[in-house]
Amino acid sequence: MAYSISQVSPGDKRAMAEIDALLEREGVRRDRNLDYICALYDEDYRVAATGSCFGPTLRCFAVSAGHQGEGLLNQVVTHLMEVQLERGNLRLFLYTKESTAKFFGDLGFYEIARVSGSLVFMENRRDGFAGYLRTLELARRSGRSAALVMNANPFTLGHQYLAETAAASCDALHLFLVSEDASLFPFAVRKKLVTEGVAHLPNVVCHDSGPYIISSATFPSYFLKDEAAVIEGHARLDLAIFVRIAQALGVTVRYVGEEPTSQVTGLYNQIMAAELPKAGIGCTVIPRKEAEGAPISASAVRRLIRAGRLEEVRALVPRTTYAYLTSPEARPVIDRIRRAGDVTHY
Repeated sequence: MAYSISQVSPGDKRAMAEIDALLEREGVRRDRNLDYICALYDEDYRVAATGSCFGPTLRCFAVSAGHQGEGLLNQVVTHLMEVQLERGNLRLFLYTKESTAKFFGDLGFYEIARVSGSLVFMENRRDGFAGYLRTLELARRSGRSAALVMNANPFTLGHQYLAETAAASCDALHLFLVSEDASLFPFAVRKKLVTEGVAHLPNVVCHDSGPYIISSATFPSYFLKDEAAVIEGHARLDLAIFVRIAQALGVTVRYVGEEPTSQVTGLYNQIMAAELPKAGIGCTVIPRKEAEGAPISASAVRRLIRAGRLEEVRALVPRTTYAYLTSPEARPVIDRIRRAGDVTHY
């Protein structure tokens, strides 16, 4: 049988309906984070297989039951890898069910971590994650080591308080900044503000998270049926990877900031508190720093910026962050925030 494969526009309602139906039959739902969708059509121009990309990740694969065993998934993966090559993405990642992990292993992908009964996270470099861990080992410090992970969108007095509190309790604090550029403040800006904001803490070692500390933007929610399952699956996969990172650095405790208004973060913290001790790693939740009786948050800062109330931001951020926000360098970021529809959960 002759097949053809091509990109599908999200506006192609007929093709998208077929893709959604095919995914649903295979126990998958279309992920909301996709920037390329392809369909492999049979000679009657019906969708026989599909796959998608988001950034350097491959996801949302399915093959029609009537066409399984014909090597169609191989064709879809090959097509998507060619698309990624054209984009300049040589380092690729994918999420798959445990039942299909071996198939992708045969295509040259290697397991990074898995959540039993749920999903497997893989990459196309044999030594990718192991090499990342070896690099981290070079930053290992003597004495008691702790870790902190933040997005800092942007870096606030709350983030600074969290870093100061954690740093005061250990000999070395390894601070991981989420590297993915999916925030209103670009990674380069967030890194600059974090670095400047913790410069007075000599025992803080800053790290880029790279592709291994998973952000909500890249996490595949399409295998999971409800919001609580998504949060739990995200947390368990993230923690499976973090445990390996902690072992490379000799980290024995992870600090997290309390999030009194977020159900998502609250559940994530509960899972972390239950799972990390099983690997010999403590989990300490630090209450939020407040300003005028309210917890300081990056979302509050973004809302004030969007409303044009920049002067009020001064009370919520370190001097270094405020200096950036009032500089010409920040103008494109501020304009972007003011044009954004929703800045609370961005």
